[in-house]
Amino acid sequence: MTHVRLSSAPSSPQPRVIAAADWDEEQEEPVRALSEREARELKARLPMLSPWRVLGLQAAVGLGVAALIGGVTASGVIFWSALYGMVAVVVPSLLLARGMTKRVDSAVTAAAGFMAWEFLKIGASIAMLVLAPKVVPVLSWPALLVTLAVCIKVNWLALLWRGH
Repeated sequence: MTHVRLSSAPSSPQPRVIAAADWDEEQEEPVRALSEREARELKARLPMLSPWRVLGLQAAVGLGVAALIGGVTASGVIFWSALYGMVAVVVPSLLLARGMTKRVDSAVTAAAGFMAWEFLKIGASIAMLVLAPKVVPVLSWPALLVTLAVCIKVNWLALLWRGH
């Protein structure tokens, strides 16, 4: 029989031990469908953040960073490089958001769709970075990568924006 040590209470000399056989699925609470009222209450407690708002915030922050970098350096090359960094984040994220906002019939379809759209997003991101020197002839990689990193970090801001 397999035993797992979970914790030991400071007042007892012996650690608390639970046998693996005790982890029976029958002990779990059964899953039940929410009533309409419970679903509304849950939705009110957990507000959803639109992916389109996050994309808009990413684009706005990216434009701001590109303008700031371009203004400080007074260089059009650096401005366009930074702007391309923003586009390299926003366009692939737009593809993912578009794919994820489609209605699906099942959880399996949703999971498969998420994986497919995420792979498409990664592929588009890689393709855009590979094409960057052709799109922006005199490319500044540092400006592009700084803006790209800042735009990616906007996703963390979105979690805070959600209401926490």
